[in-house]
Amino acid sequence: MTVFLHVLLFLHLIGWAIVLGAALVGLKSGSLYAGAFHGVLTALVTGLAMVLVLYVWPPSSDPKPSPAWVATKLIVALVITGLVWLAHARPARVSKPLLGAIAALTVINVGVATIGS
Repeated sequence: MTVFLHVLLFLHLIGWAIVLGAALVGLKSGSLYAGAFHGVLTALVTGLAMVLVLYVWPPSSDPKPSPAWVATKLIVALVITGLVWLAHARPARVSKPLLGAIAALTVINVGVATIGS
């Protein structure tokens, strides 16, 4: 089960890296690349899968994650998903502040995951 969790974590971080990279590159061009939408969905689905696995089949060495930590990560991830979906659905409304918000929230989300765990 530990190998499965590490594979999910790897895919989760790749998803957030795609979102962050697309947002940072988009700051220069003023548009969000379509890959960001797939990246955020990958990160969201793998994050939910990791929480499900940790609650259903917890490893014997690690305690279950705190519900407050899970809720914080989920709320931030859903906000990022909404912003990326908005940018994906209406490309004409993409602005540099929106891209900056996506990038900043992505960094905050990864920070909460690494520092807050």
